[in-house]
Amino acid sequence: MVPALKPVERPVALGEQVYHTLRSHLRSGTLQVGQPLQEVQLAERLGVSRTPVREALARLANDGLLVSEGRSFIVPTLTLADVDDIYEIRFLIEPAALRSIAALCTDAQRRAPIDTALQDAIAAHEADDPDAFRAANVRFRAAWMALVPNTRLVRMVEQYADHMQHIRTVTLDDKDVPGIVLKGLKRITAALAAGDATAVATAVHEHLMEARRAFIAAVGLTTNDAGDSKP
Repeated sequence: MVPALKPVERPVALGEQVYHTLRSHLRSGTLQVGQPLQEVQLAERLGVSRTPVREALARLANDGLLVSEGRSFIVPTLTLADVDDIYEIRFLIEPAALRSIAALCTDAQRRAPIDTALQDAIAAHEADDPDAFRAANVRFRAAWMALVPNTRLVRMVEQYADHMQHIRTVTLDDKDVPGIVLKGLKRITAALAAGDATAVATAVHEHLMEARRAFIAAVGLTTNDAGDSKP
């Protein structure tokens, strides 16, 4: 009788690795708006062939995170209409995602990564360290998303949050914005600790409203850029 065999672990496909590497750079703001991204140069820098790079760029374009321009791709410049569309979706899905974990977060142990990220953000703000503050903000989001049971919802949250990838570098360098962000994180955490799903949803919605206003102000968008803004 053939002994029990364990399934062979398959390495992550190269195209998948390149995709996640480029997406990580988009999130961090390393890849700037308008910067041309070409297969040959990216393949050389990443030490891979052009095929996985081509696949990754096509996927990122399909996600709406890149647009094709001639023989290259670029990080698109967002119009006011783009920002309104993206935040309209975020207003629908992020409060719902956090509402779904409110009951879980009354357990201090399960909430611990969220609390730790918040304390890191507070410490970074007090130390006037914008890089550390951005990192703590990223950890805060990752901590609560790790508790969301609906993986499809998590993917949607990630996709539309990534559309605003350079908000961290554009807005968090403004000396007034981190304090506003921190206030929102505190409200969200307090509502989670209380297990109050309605308060969580309200806090997240208001936090996103502040983020939208900060982004529009930081990049100088006006209603003249793309017609009238949605309310």
